[in-house]
Amino acid sequence: MKQKYYIVLADALPEVFVKVAEAKRMLHLGEVKTIGEAASAVGISRSAFYKYKDAVHPFQNMKAGQILTFYALLKDIPGVLSEYLSIFANSGANILTINQGIPTNGCAGVTISAETGDMEETVDDMITRISAAPGVLKFEILAG
Repeated sequence: MKQKYYIVLADALPEVFVKVAEAKRMLHLGEVKTIGEAASAVGISRSAFYKYKDAVHPFQNMKAGQILTFYALLKDIPGVLSEYLSIFANSGANILTINQGIPTNGCAGVTISAETGDMEETVDDMITRISAAPGVLKFEILAG
């Protein structure tokens, strides 16, 4: 039997489905240790949790899932990396990983993977700001 899936606004769902999704989130993030604690915290019974746990999955906004990987070559002077990271933060990009190589010849390579779907500016605008920042010698998108 082929399963069917529907995307439905949370407001249209029976409250128990939303509560099961919240209990699953709490368990996943370690906010609670047991299913009983999670069920109690959201106001449902353990049996309701078990009844729906395999059928309820929160939908992630497709736009929020856009992940880009950036590469920058930065001068090895105090404050350059901090300024570089603050541009990401101020744009609304969510940094997922940062990898910085050991500086050689006065420069360090930095690779950042970031979720860009909820940015408050365009990726092009962020690239322009980063490329013009003091100490940034090179900036490009590697993947995404």
